[in-house]
Amino acid sequence: MRNFTFFKRLSSAFGDHGSNFKLVLLCTTVSGGGVLAYGEAVGASEAAVPEKKKVVVLGTGWAGTSFLKNLNNPRYEVHVVSPRNYFAFTPLLPSVTCGTVEARSIVEPVRNIFRKKKVNVQFSEAECLKIDAANRKVYCRSNISNNLNEKEEFVVDYDYLIIGVGANVNTFNTPGVTENCHFLKEVEDAQKIRRTVIDCFERASLPSVSEEEKKRILHFAIVGGGPTGVEFAASLHDFVTEDLVNLYPGIKDLVKITLLEAGDHILSMFDKRITAFAEDKFRRDGIDVKTGSMVVKVSDKEISTKEMKNGGEISTIPYGMAVWSTGIGTRPFIKDFMSQIGQTNRRAIATDEWLRVESTSDVYALGDCATINQRKVMEDIAAIFKKADKDNSGTLTVKEFQEVLDDICERYPQVELYLKSKHMHDLADLLKESKGDVEKESIELNIEELKTVLSKVDSQMKFLPATAQVASQQGIYLAQCFNRMEECEKNPEGPIRFREEGRHRFKPFRYKHLGQFAPLGGEQTAAQLPGDWVSIGHSSQWLWYSVYASKQVSWRTRALVVTDWTRRFIFGRDSSQI
Repeated sequence: MRNFTFFKRLSSAFGDHGSNFKLVLLCTTVSGGGVLAYGEAVGASEAAVPEKKKVVVLGTGWAGTSFLKNLNNPRYEVHVVSPRNYFAFTPLLPSVTCGTVEARSIVEPVRNIFRKKKVNVQFSEAECLKIDAANRKVYCRSNISNNLNEKEEFVVDYDYLIIGVGANVNTFNTPGVTENCHFLKEVEDAQKIRRTVIDCFERASLPSVSEEEKKRILHFAIVGGGPTGVEFAASLHDFVTEDLVNLYPGIKDLVKITLLEAGDHILSMFDKRITAFAEDKFRRDGIDVKTGSMVVKVSDKEISTKEMKNGGEISTIPYGMAVWSTGIGTRPFIKDFMSQIGQTNRRAIATDEWLRVESTSDVYALGDCATINQRKVMEDIAAIFKKADKDNSGTLTVKEFQEVLDDICERYPQVELYLKSKHMHDLADLLKESKGDVEKESIELNIEELKTVLSKVDSQMKFLPATAQVASQQGIYLAQCFNRMEECEKNPEGPIRFREEGRHRFKPFRYKHLGQFAPLGGEQTAAQLPGDWVSIGHSSQWLWYSVYASKQVSWRTRALVVTDWTRRFIFGRDSSQI
C-alpha cells in the first residue's frame, strides 16, 4: 500500500512539472532485487522563451562604460563596438602628459568590466563607418589587419542602438592646426605630448643649436583656456620647475609657457573668484596668459593670432610645441547619421529628455556626441492648461494647478529652476504674484494669463556641459531604464503626457551637478561644489586626490593611480621617453 502511495505521488509530480522532466529511479526491494525505471515527460507546449533583444553599444568612453557597468537585465544580448578595447579615465590625461601618472594606470580593459556580468556581452575592436537607421544596421571596420594587411568590414544588426562615441577636437577650420598641433583627447595623445616635451629639451641641449632656436624650441603654447588647457599648462609648469630644471640646468631659464584664449578670461565656466585666482597665479608662476587672442593660423614654427581688443591686429609667436584644446566637433559618421534623420547643421545629435534620438524609436545617444533638446513650456502651454482644467471651466484654480504641479516640474525642469531663482516655493506663489494681494485660494487664471505668468520660465533652460560627469550619469540612467523596461511598460513611472493620454514610461533624465575641479599647479586646486561653494588651495588638492581616486573604474586602476602619486612625491616625475 505504501509503495502504491509513493508511485501515486510520483505520478502527480510528473503531471505538475511536465515541461522538461527526466528521472532515473532505482527501486530496491528488501530481498535485494532491483528495478531500474526511466521516465521522461515533455510538455505538450513548451514554455515560450522570449527572444533576447539585441543592443549595440558604440564606444567605450564614460557614457558607454557606465551603461555596461549598470546593465543587469539578462534579456538583452549586447554587442559593444569600439576602436579601443579599454576605458580611459580622461580627467587624468594632463597628468599622463608630464609623467605624474602612467598611462597604464588610468586604463581598464573593457572585458574586465563586463566579464562577470549575467548579461551576454560581445566586444569587437572596430570603428563604426555608417549607421543605417532605416534598416537597423551598423557598418563597422576592424582595427586589426589580416594577413593581407587589410581591415575586415562587417555589419551588426540591432534592436536598440546606444551611441556613445564622444567627439572629435574642433579646429574651427583653422589652417595648420591638424598638421602642427597636438590634441589631448586620448591616451595616445597624452603619451605623444610627453615624448615631444622631452624631445624639445633634448634638442635644445644640442651644442649645434643657437640661443634663439633654443628659445623657440622651449616655447610651449597651449591654445584654449578651458579646464583641459589650464590643467595641462599647470602640469607642464610643475614638470619643468620641479623635475626638468634639475636634469637640464643649462637651459632652464629659456623655457616659456604661453596660454592663448580667445575670450576675455580663462576658465570662463567657473566662478569669477576661481577665474581671477587662476589668472593671478599663472602670472606669478611665469605662465604668459594671453586673453582676447584668437589663433588664425599655425605653421610648423609659428602661431599667428588676431587680437580681439586691439582692432584685430595680427601677430606671430614662435613655438616649439603647441597643444590645441578648444572645444569639440562632430565625427564624420555621426554627421552622416544626422543627415539621415533630418538633423543637419547641428553640432551634436538632438535627443529628447529620455536620451532617445529625435525622429527615432530605438536609437539613444549620450555623452559628448549628443545634446538634450529640452521641451519648452510655452510650446505645450495649451496642452498643460487643458490637462489641468479638469472641469473644463476655461479657468484654472490653484487647487487644479497643484494637482499637476509635480508632473509639470518633472517634465519641464526649467520651471523648478525659475521658481528657485525667484525664491518661490511653488507655482501657487507665482500665480499669487501675478494677481497681487488676492487670496491664494480664490486665484483663477485663463490661458492668456497663464501664458503671461510662465512666459519667462523657458529662459532658465540650459545645455549640459560636455563633461565626463554628464556622460557617466547618462549611462547610469539609461542602463536603469533598460533594466526596468518590461516593468515600466506595464506600470509607467514617468510624468503625465500633456499632449497625449497616459504617462511616460520613465522619469526624464536629470543631471545632478556634483562639482568641478581645476588643478592650478603647485599642489593647489580650485573646486566649485554644489551650493556655489568655492574652495581654492592645498586642501582642495587633497579633495581632488580623494575624488579622482574613488572614481576609478576598478580597484586595480585605483591602486595604480595612488601608487603613481606616491612615487611622484618620493622620486619625482619620470622624464624618460618610454
